[in-house]
Amino acid sequence: MDSRQRLRRLPSVDAVLAQEDVQEMQQNLPRRMVVEGIRRVLEARRQAILNGQGSTPDQDEQITATEISESLARWNAPPLVSVINATGVVVHTNLGRAPLSKLAAEKVAEIAASYSNLELNLATGKRGSRMDLIRQILLESTGAEDVLVVNNNAAAVYLALRVMGFGRQVLVSRGELVEIGGSFRIPDVMAASGAKLVEVGTTNKTRLDDYRRALGPDTALVLKVHRSNFAMVGFTEDTSVAELAELTRQHRIPLVMDMGWGTVLEDLPGGLVADNSLADILGQGADVVCFSGDKLLGGPQAGILLGKQNWIQQMAKDPMARALRVDKLTLAALWATLIAYRGGLEGGRSVPVLDMLLARPEDLSIRASSLLAALAEKVPAVAGELVSTSGQAGGGAMPDVNLPGFGVALNYPACSAGELAERLRQGSTPVMARVHRDRVVLDVRTIRDQEEMARLVEAVSMAAAMSE
Repeated sequence: MDSRQRLRRLPSVDAVLAQEDVQEMQQNLPRRMVVEGIRRVLEARRQAILNGQGSTPDQDEQITATEISESLARWNAPPLVSVINATGVVVHTNLGRAPLSKLAAEKVAEIAASYSNLELNLATGKRGSRMDLIRQILLESTGAEDVLVVNNNAAAVYLALRVMGFGRQVLVSRGELVEIGGSFRIPDVMAASGAKLVEVGTTNKTRLDDYRRALGPDTALVLKVHRSNFAMVGFTEDTSVAELAELTRQHRIPLVMDMGWGTVLEDLPGGLVADNSLADILGQGADVVCFSGDKLLGGPQAGILLGKQNWIQQMAKDPMARALRVDKLTLAALWATLIAYRGGLEGGRSVPVLDMLLARPEDLSIRASSLLAALAEKVPAVAGELVSTSGQAGGGAMPDVNLPGFGVALNYPACSAGELAERLRQGSTPVMARVHRDRVVLDVRTIRDQEEMARLVEAVSMAAAMSE
């Protein structure tokens, strides 16, 4: 029987609707949804026949309620799903960057499901500002005069340049003309803002005199950009924030620091913070500082602007501030993240990003051994081995910092490492792992708790079962 004959044997939508099992479906589902499911099954059946695949000719006329239900489940499956991060990259851009703390997630759920005082002053009963919800906790954490939160750090840089440098010159070191994820570049953001880029110094060396010589009557500000996603070594020279602040004060122009990522903590073990303490940068004399809320801070995606009140207020009044503003869910998550840091380093450990960054190798070794034992019991066909790993902060932060840790390397003779990694990635519980030396490696630094570890073991079991 050729494909044309088989296509003619496919039932009509009405014929399928008349089936007893499909009529039962309509008692629990809207008729239009059942019809959509039937159409999707029929279309899949047509494509299979045209491709010489699928059911036998005797089965062409058989469409069951189960097939329809499965088709509807695929159609209604959410595209955004939870993924287990077994890469050891803490702030993984492709995996949504920072996982929120338990408190932040609870606050988001609470505010999302109800009305809130987003722009209402409960004391006076009059309209309020959404920035009032977050202002005090940010000011006390950083020592800034004022604060504005927008939807990401690129937006923060854009708004600062638009308000402070529109139509005028902005000095930037050639060594700081960085490109961030998605091919967005500082020169492009600056051009969009209306400011005019003036490159200063050379790629590897920019001295204070280079800035001084570039200053002119049309200079609006100096922009210093933290090279957060790469490091320069060797024959290099840079100009500090303190030196630039002194120069800009003398010439009565502002200094803007694009930190990319920052922290409200003054110090962290192992030198992880380096020069990215917000209070320290402001203390050195920067007039405006901007950074991401979802990198080292460990909160939601946001661009946070801190600094002199006159500049922050001008930005808040700019028409673009409304286009770039954050919603109630972001503010709820940001507040819940920041409040953890009131407890200092110990309190900050409730923020998953900070806790993962500070995880000790000896503790990770114990965790990896536990994973190895669980896999040996649940999936004996997959041979595991305890291995040392080198994690990363990720998210364009601390590119020169390696995080020593441990993981489990998987050996599965039934398929290649690449195929096993693909199965894990495409499973019902997606797992992102690393492939190193022809083995899948599960780095436990980014496995957050015992519940997630149990889900990881189950995911490996299901991936292995595909070969049986």
